[in-house]
Amino acid sequence: MKQYIYLLIFTIACLSATGMPGYAVPSKETSQKTKYPDRKSYIYRFVLRDKQGTPFSLERPREFLSRKSIERRRRQNLPVDSTDLPVNPDYIHMLATAGTKIIGTSRWNNSVLAVTTDTAAIAPLRRLGCVKECTMVWQSPDSIIPLSRHYNYHDTFNSWDSVKTSPYGASEKQIATLNGMALHKKGYTGQGMTIAVLDGGFRNADKIPAISRIRKAGTRDFVYPPSKNIYRETDHGTKVLSVMGTHVPHIYIGTAPAATYWLLRCEDTRTEQPVEEDYWTMAAEFADSVGVDVINSSIGYNQYDHHYGDHRYHDMNGRTTLISRSASMLAGKGIVLVCSAGNSGMGSWKKIVFPADADDIITVGALTPQLVNAPFSGIGPTQDGRVKPDVMAPGSPVSVISGRGTVAPDIGTSFASPIVCGLVACLWQAHPEMTARDIIETVRRYADNYATPDNIFGYGIPDFKSALDSLPKNRVE
Repeated sequence: MKQYIYLLIFTIACLSATGMPGYAVPSKETSQKTKYPDRKSYIYRFVLRDKQGTPFSLERPREFLSRKSIERRRRQNLPVDSTDLPVNPDYIHMLATAGTKIIGTSRWNNSVLAVTTDTAAIAPLRRLGCVKECTMVWQSPDSIIPLSRHYNYHDTFNSWDSVKTSPYGASEKQIATLNGMALHKKGYTGQGMTIAVLDGGFRNADKIPAISRIRKAGTRDFVYPPSKNIYRETDHGTKVLSVMGTHVPHIYIGTAPAATYWLLRCEDTRTEQPVEEDYWTMAAEFADSVGVDVINSSIGYNQYDHHYGDHRYHDMNGRTTLISRSASMLAGKGIVLVCSAGNSGMGSWKKIVFPADADDIITVGALTPQLVNAPFSGIGPTQDGRVKPDVMAPGSPVSVISGRGTVAPDIGTSFASPIVCGLVACLWQAHPEMTARDIIETVRRYADNYATPDNIFGYGIPDFKSALDSLPKNRVE
């Protein structure tokens, strides 16, 4: 079940904010569908046995990692190891037959994605000596919900959006809840930090003036088939980005307005299938390779179309699912992952979704204006007994800038996560000597429920002023 919460009417946002049941997600079953536009096809994940014979070497990491990525590891005393080596090109060549097309690889999981229109082409590949296992992870649907073609946007804000008494405008309360202004007042606004946004699309983020001015390092699309333009897909990523990167005084200021952002599309909004865990992993590996410091992931999974590949509660240990295994590796690469807890709290699942169960990440649940957990916010613990969520932030509602260029309320852990993510980047800017694990532990430690953590509220609401003041040096880098 897709863990997005799309733009809702203000009345529904208020109902959730007061703890009453009744928020909605657009239903695939009740929406108008159209025939899938391509031939019937299938994607298989090949997990390989080894990386023997690879032409790449740990002694030459610049062949597969950027200087910034290597420096991030060096600064945190983290080695480049065998998981960083790319998949053996000879193995990729063996899997690229006349009947298959290679569409992606994962070096961390030593796996290859191949698409085919003929399943008979897969049988001989399963028997290759280099192949450990082979799993179908996607098949093209018979029909899909067509993407909205409404790309209109406002290039100016409404006069009533301006809050003359507040430099932060609509975002003031959600940042103040976490004492985030204290970082900004000392000059820590994300300068020099790079954040990757893993999402499903960034509609009009190249056109809306407030969003287009955000410093962007670039974009990548990991979904097959790729979008013709990620700026014409869903606006979910636009909203997430706005919470962090916007800087329009008296209208809206985000949590890390001076940071640089990579916009990475890894969520297929047309279907919900296990391959999206591969797309997410490929995006995370790319973020690592280009030297990203922090990742925001406001997507998550537990149930798939036709229940093929569904996860179970006993999988929730940070190691079983591919997406959570990948997420659990990030701190070891020197990256902080900030992840939404998921919006399953009012459904039959109720728990956090994957990869929110990963080790060494910050999982964020959603608060109401009364500073209690929103009813839809996924809960813990993990199967192996770890506290989840880690922390809480406003999420019911949150002020965002939509793909129409308007300031609007929305709800979901999707938007609680970037509030924390941007402030994490600012805190790390203030203390670049800290490791990813140091940052994660500091955010937990200076939350208001740290002494008595539970599996609804986690360690509580983080106080970034206390976190900043507690650390040994405060200087703008």
